[in-house]
Amino acid sequence: MTYIPRKIAANLNQALNRGKSVLLLGARQTGKTTLIKQQIKPEITYSFARATTRQRYEQNPALLEKELEEQVRQAAKPLTVFIDEVQKIPRMMDIAQYFIDEKLAQFILTGSSARKLKTGKELNLLPGRVVALTMTPFLYEEIPEPKPTLENILLYGMLPGIISEPENNIKDTDLYSYVTTYLEEEIRAEAMVRNIGHFSRFLEIAAGESGKQLNFTRLSQDIGIADTTIANYYQVLEDCLITLRIDPIDHSITKRRLIKSPKYLFFDMGVRRACANEGTKLSQKILADLFEQYVGTELIYHGYLSSPDIKIKYWRDAAGPEIDYVIAQAQSYTPIEVRWTDKPNLSDVKHINKFIEEYQVKQAYVICRTPRPYKITANITALPWQEIASIFL
Repeated sequence: MTYIPRKIAANLNQALNRGKSVLLLGARQTGKTTLIKQQIKPEITYSFARATTRQRYEQNPALLEKELEEQVRQAAKPLTVFIDEVQKIPRMMDIAQYFIDEKLAQFILTGSSARKLKTGKELNLLPGRVVALTMTPFLYEEIPEPKPTLENILLYGMLPGIISEPENNIKDTDLYSYVTTYLEEEIRAEAMVRNIGHFSRFLEIAAGESGKQLNFTRLSQDIGIADTTIANYYQVLEDCLITLRIDPIDHSITKRRLIKSPKYLFFDMGVRRACANEGTKLSQKILADLFEQYVGTELIYHGYLSSPDIKIKYWRDAAGPEIDYVIAQAQSYTPIEVRWTDKPNLSDVKHINKFIEEYQVKQAYVICRTPRPYKITANITALPWQEIASIFL
């Protein structure tokens, strides 16, 4: 398969050109290693995903330091060092700090779990020394023609390995393999889960609850485990970059009573479906719900690329009105509703109008299946889902 360039490479190169090192986190199979090798081409590479490499340095981390010192000493300029799956040996962060502080090398550190880096006994996230970036599945605009259909995206997602597979039945096999070999085994082990059945049931229910306001008590009753355990499971999925947390806007100018519980989206629609153990024959109602979730992930991912101070939130009045997503940046809001229709009208923007009045918003969008943008009102635009990126320009 021909390599497909990734937009995040520009952010990565920008950091390296400023003399910074980079911590690139992303779920498994999002293409971190391929990106670094194809678009960055570092001089030195260590992959802790390989058992033999990992075992060599786990037993003696100082060995890697000695090897790097020898290579750096012989180099005419500071080298770029790539360490893949760095969370497998968190102590390597200390070694990286030494070389960064002495201006001997720049590092690109990748990993599929922030959890081990956060909870290691010798915690070192290199504050101020690295630029933290997030690797995502493909964005729609990254994929060359012919692009997948919307329904194909909602069913099979946007992981590079899945996109490159032409046969849908093989895509399905690979997605279910991802769930069983990675989510149910590695992440369950990371969460120190004793009851496999409970965790598998949690994954299935969490996938089905994707995009909804969470009620830990109700989930606890459904699965039969404590609500504190449910909360811990969600934290594990978030730390392993499998779910994306969306917090609500919790302040109201007119003293509305706002919902304050978070929502979670699965990072990829295909992985979500495999976790939920759903088939491929889905109703229009379910597809509409999945469309809303997919738009949410695209907004979050474009936010990552655009600016670190962009947050994607949602807004819901306890009395009923709700906005699916709100782009929050520098105390300004851009509300976004998602509609399955191809011709949204005034009845689709009632809640947006309430939000505009409440927060004095200048621009809002209805993301839908229209083939071309058009104005619904002076400050509300119907936007094709393929053009989400234009909101962030």
